[in-house]
Amino acid sequence: MKVNRHAKIIELINKHHIETQEELAEYLNQEGFKVTQATVSRDIRDLKLTKVPYENGKQRYAVHQSAENGMSEKYIRVLRDGYVSMDMAQNILVIKTVAGMAMAVCAAIDAMQWNEVVGSIAGDDTIMCAIRSVDDTVKVMDKISKIVL
Repeated sequence: MKVNRHAKIIELINKHHIETQEELAEYLNQEGFKVTQATVSRDIRDLKLTKVPYENGKQRYAVHQSAENGMSEKYIRVLRDGYVSMDMAQNILVIKTVAGMAMAVCAAIDAMQWNEVVGSIAGDDTIMCAIRSVDDTVKVMDKISKIVL
């Protein structure tokens, strides 16, 4: 449950400009996660979320990026926990995930900021990544394999 909640938190803060723990708790409750502000506080600490400025002096939660190619522990954990399989069709990479985890895994892949990945789209349990070339698709598959295996 905690892994799914953490994945949902990452998805929500990437999708919405969330300023407070209470606001994040409200979004999580709307998504079916029954949480208190104390639980959200622990999750923020576990995920090492940080506040970043975004407009008119306001701040919002964001995932702290590590210096190592954007591959923070949180994204690696989400990728490992949600990944099921992958296959390629020329320069298109299709990644299968645990049901309900595709958006979080997709956000993790996007956060990696790999130059080979042009963009990605997520459904419930499937992600489609547009990759620059067939050779680059093989490179991305190799990168993902090294993380999840």
